[in-house]
Amino acid sequence: MVNVTETTDAPRTPGRPRSIRADEAILEAALDLLAEGSSLETLSIEAIAGRAGVGKATIYRRWSGKDALLQDALRRLKPPPPPPPGRSVREDLIALVGNTGHNPDPRMRQIMPCLMPTITRSPDQYRLYQELVEPRRRMIREVLRRGIELGELRADLDVELTLSLLTAPLLTQRLLRAQPDLDERDLPARVVDAVITGIAAR
Repeated sequence: MVNVTETTDAPRTPGRPRSIRADEAILEAALDLLAEGSSLETLSIEAIAGRAGVGKATIYRRWSGKDALLQDALRRLKPPPPPPPGRSVREDLIALVGNTGHNPDPRMRQIMPCLMPTITRSPDQYRLYQELVEPRRRMIREVLRRGIELGELRADLDVELTLSLLTAPLLTQRLLRAQPDLDERDLPARVVDAVITGIAAR
C-alpha cells in the first residue's frame, strides 16, 4: 500500500502541481479496501482518506465524488490488453481470449465478484464495466473480421455471438471457478480451437 501525508489541505491554487504520490495513494487505498471486502455502497471517502493518509479535501480536489474516484481506480486495475502478435488468427484469438478475466494484480480476482451485483443494478457501473472490457472486445472483433477477409472463417459469421462464445468460458472460470477440474493454463487454446471448429470456412 502506498501511503502519503500531505502537509496541507488548502485549496490548490492555479499552477500548483498535483501530487502524483497522493494520487497513487488514494487510488491504491480504494482498491485495497475493495479487495478486503468493502462494497461500492459501503466504501466511504473517509475510509479511503484514512487508508491513504490524506485529508478528505485532498480527495475532493481531485475527484468530484466517490463514483468518479472508483471509476479511475478500476480503470487503473484493468488497463487495455496488449495488441495480439498478429501472426495468425488462431494465435491472436488465443492471446486475447487468454486475457479474459485475467489480471496480474491479485486484487482483481477479489474485487470483480463483488462488483457484479452492483453492475447489474447501477447503469453507471454497467457503463464503466462495458468501457473496461471494450478494448479487448474490439481487438477480438478485428481479428475475427480479418479471419473472414482472409477466407479462414465463415463469411456469414456472427461476430458478436462468436465473441461471446470465446470470452464467456474464461470469464466464468476465472471469476467463479465454475469447473474446478479445468486447467486454466491451456483453457484459452482449447476454447479457441473448439469455437474455430464451428466457425472455420467450409
